[in-house]
Amino acid sequence: VCLLHLPALVEMVNVPKEKNTFCSGRCKRHTPHKISVYKAGARREAALGQRRYVRKQKGYGGQTRPIFHKKAKVTKKTVLRLDCSKCGAKEYQVLKRCKKFECGAEKKAKKGAMLNF
Repeated sequence: VCLLHLPALVEMVNVPKEKNTFCSGRCKRHTPHKISVYKAGARREAALGQRRYVRKQKGYGGQTRPIFHKKAKVTKKTVLRLDCSKCGAKEYQVLKRCKKFECGAEKKAKKGAMLNF
């Protein structure tokens, strides 16, 4: 395995709270979008797979489906939700894997750069 072609894990990502980007909704032009981190909704108890699992688990016989234990990844891919401030259309953008994620934090000065007062 060549180590040169492996993707480097980004340590920290800082994203602004608002950004001007293309709206593929009704606008069809560049408009300001509010940025937030996507969070998955609650699991539905009435979903067919969940009903089937509960029915299979009933009675004697112990655990019927495998439970995943071999977790290999340390990080998750961050998904951004972009909300158009004009038409309200929502778009999702997947980022690379990162250990730490910040939305709208202050930008840090680079090492060796002089601070202007």
